[in-house]
Amino acid sequence: MQKLLLIIIDGVPYRNWRRLFGNLEGWVAAKEARVWRMRSVLPSTSASCYASIHSGVTPQQHGVWGNEAVRRLDVPDIFSAARDRGRVTGAVTHSFWSELFNRAPFDPVRDLEHDEPTSGSINHGRFHTMQGYNLINQATPADSDLFATLTLLTERFGLDYGILHSCTLDSMGHRFGHDCAEMDHACYALDAQLAPFIKRWRNAGYEVIVTADHGQSMRGHHGGAGEDQQDFALYYFGSAEGPSKDTLLDQLALAPTILNRLGVTVPASMKADPFLPAD
Repeated sequence: MQKLLLIIIDGVPYRNWRRLFGNLEGWVAAKEARVWRMRSVLPSTSASCYASIHSGVTPQQHGVWGNEAVRRLDVPDIFSAARDRGRVTGAVTHSFWSELFNRAPFDPVRDLEHDEPTSGSINHGRFHTMQGYNLINQATPADSDLFATLTLLTERFGLDYGILHSCTLDSMGHRFGHDCAEMDHACYALDAQLAPFIKRWRNAGYEVIVTADHGQSMRGHHGGAGEDQQDFALYYFGSAEGPSKDTLLDQLALAPTILNRLGVTVPASMKADPFLPAD
């Protein structure tokens, strides 16, 4: 049985992954990681993609049409399937993930720190709201703090599966676009902060997937169709053999793939073929 961590870096188009994340690309060059292009569901809106990443079904099925339609899902997901097999799950994410997969509406006093070791889909959660976010006020936590918090959960609670979600680059993209000095530096900085934690997680026995929820246009928009808004990179650190490097991966395949690696039965509602085999 593998342990796995999923790192979602919100809103980074494929082009910026491949040209600005030097540490990730260095691991690919050294054959310690593999990378593919993945395409998001439509709409390529954050909450819609979050729901599809973990449920393996389209927005037209789960009904999260956009960021204004967040609610507790009524379809199986990675967390619930893992918990049904006694796996320990954790999340360090925006509060939307808590509402989609744990309970809604989000109550900051009750839900910012969440520990229910024997019940619930997400056993151990540390959530944030980005309250007050707008184009001149990012309201995003420091990424190094998020990486450290996920590491704390893995080491304190022995997570079998954990997810981390950062909105920094999505917020930067909405503010500046993606072809600018500000975004060049932001990607460089996040890549440098993430690298030592990938090393630590791998040494602790975790497989690691680093990817996005959707892309973003050079003007800082997403939600619609097109390679710039939908396509992003997926980096895999692990022992499984995947498809050829030029394969375009389907976002709906991420949930069954993760469950395959965890050794958990894939729910019938997840129809996409996994791109990595069971261990």
